[in-house]
Amino acid sequence: MSTLRNKVQLIGNVGQDPVITNLESGKRVARLTLATNEHYKNNQGERITNTEWHTLIGWGKLADIIEGFVTKGKEIAIEGKLTSRSYEDKEGNKRYVTEVVLNEILLLGGTTNEG
Repeated sequence: MSTLRNKVQLIGNVGQDPVITNLESGKRVARLTLATNEHYKNNQGERITNTEWHTLIGWGKLADIIEGFVTKGKEIAIEGKLTSRSYEDKEGNKRYVTEVVLNEILLLGGTTNEG
């Protein structure tokens, strides 16, 4: 079991257009949300869809790829690692955030651009 590590793989649809930030250090970061759906039938036989939302962070070249090719609604597959951090909001309350820091991204489906 010593070879297990922090690894997340998800396939889903982008929830909003990514936000790209250019930092003072010259690094670029992309922030986006991904919706993943799970389907099951309840005791009455009705199909239920459970949607989970994930915050994704892509640095450097991944930010460039995301900026150029990823838009709201696009289906993507990602691989990354789960990270957690905390911060204080404007009111001084401590907030906790869990994000997926991307290692890889794969664009799925056809293009959404009409040409």
